[in-house]
Amino acid sequence: MYLRHSVRRKDGKTHTYWRLVRSVRVGKKVRQETVAQLGELDAKGRLRARSLAQRLGGDRAQPGLFDPPLEKEVVEIRLNGVKLERVRRFGNVWLGHKLWRMAKLDEFFEGRLERGEEDIPWWTTAQILTIARLCEPSSELHIAEDWLRKTALADILGIAEDKINQNRLYRGLDKMLPLKAALEAHLKKQWEGLFDIQYDLLLYDVTSAYFEGRMNGNPQAQRGYSRDHRPDCKQVCIGLVVTKEGCPLGYEVFPGNLHDSKTVRTVVENMEARYGQADRIWVWDRGMQSAELLPWMREGGRRYVVAAPKSELKKHAAALQNPEGWKTIKKRDVEVKYTTVADPDSMDVFLLCRSEDRRQKEAAMHARFVRRIEASLKSLARRLDHAQTPVKGTQVQRQIGRMLQRNQRAAKLFDIRCQASEANVSGLALTWSRNEEEQSWATLSEGCYVLRTNIQDWKEENVWSIYIQLTQVEAAFRIHKDQLDISSTAALF
Repeated sequence: MYLRHSVRRKDGKTHTYWRLVRSVRVGKKVRQETVAQLGELDAKGRLRARSLAQRLGGDRAQPGLFDPPLEKEVVEIRLNGVKLERVRRFGNVWLGHKLWRMAKLDEFFEGRLERGEEDIPWWTTAQILTIARLCEPSSELHIAEDWLRKTALADILGIAEDKINQNRLYRGLDKMLPLKAALEAHLKKQWEGLFDIQYDLLLYDVTSAYFEGRMNGNPQAQRGYSRDHRPDCKQVCIGLVVTKEGCPLGYEVFPGNLHDSKTVRTVVENMEARYGQADRIWVWDRGMQSAELLPWMREGGRRYVVAAPKSELKKHAAALQNPEGWKTIKKRDVEVKYTTVADPDSMDVFLLCRSEDRRQKEAAMHARFVRRIEASLKSLARRLDHAQTPVKGTQVQRQIGRMLQRNQRAAKLFDIRCQASEANVSGLALTWSRNEEEQSWATLSEGCYVLRTNIQDWKEENVWSIYIQLTQVEAAFRIHKDQLDISSTAALF
């Protein structure tokens, strides 16, 4: 494109009119076609028009050294006529796409998922699932009907949005699941190169995912301890292993009624089978302890840092009362010290820990449960005093049992007696008192816990720091689990 001008004389005056033209080939001839009439232009106007012609024609020539600078062009816009259409979120999905390629997941899935007659390859579906899990963890229905259409991911991948539905996403998960072991090995290799991740420390924890329905086709769906407070629903347990940096290394799915302690051995053996039995340290919480587990770990030469059950804290009552020997961890409101209590069947050492923040939290919880129990007992005593018919003692005992079950943390602090009485029609009298011994122990042990390890040459703060990294696993669970469901365990990675 370039500028042309024509000169006209009228009433003794000369007028120069400018127009923007472009060359168009018609057959063997080249004709000049007018793109826009620009009217009369001064020097600055001609300079702006020439710059516009260069931009429209794709020629972004550098201005001459002595060309006058272009003035900012002011364009009037009617704001009431401006509207936004098809707004899309771009930044997070673009980053997810880049991370997908950096981890070479495109090469991994394209080499293992065969291309059939489907409009969208299965490796593209796998990428959509993974990026959605990274940006907005949710169900496949939400991804297909809402999330994908609010992002620019379909444009980035060059696919049609209407080709993605929940059934295709579920089938994509089915395609990915058989690649679980190979995918975990691939991610391990990539993380070593990208993030220089070491596998000398592995953190393990378990969560659950429940289903609403009969789930007759899934033998692992069973009723068990529900972390989601849904004992009425069947569930599966999911064990997740992460590195100290928080990167998931592997996962296993277990029946919903399997105790956490029964999952540890399977996970440890699977990790060792895939990555070798290196001199690494395992960390898990008190809920996974069992009488057989720690001896088995020691027999295999495995090292561990674990939390001892709450019941073992009483063995260290003397050390808790002794004000000497405590060390404060820097920048943490936590005190720690080794105890002299030893396990006769092992060479393990025990680390006492106490936190002021944790003490305040547990004290508040005990106080709340105490108030609930006292209120319930007073209400039950009034009902017995004003009853118009005799009441069976077994019925009252069941009510007390249910009340204590709902307030287990403070149940031991009360001595409750239900005795026969002739003072009222019910024939029963309810009395209670506070157990001073249990109250003293509760006050002493609030905010305290015990760590156990077979590493004997570490400082106290090192053992505590290793254990506290279990929060990395909890953070991973919070990312991958929401109030709807875990759409599929294959989508975790």
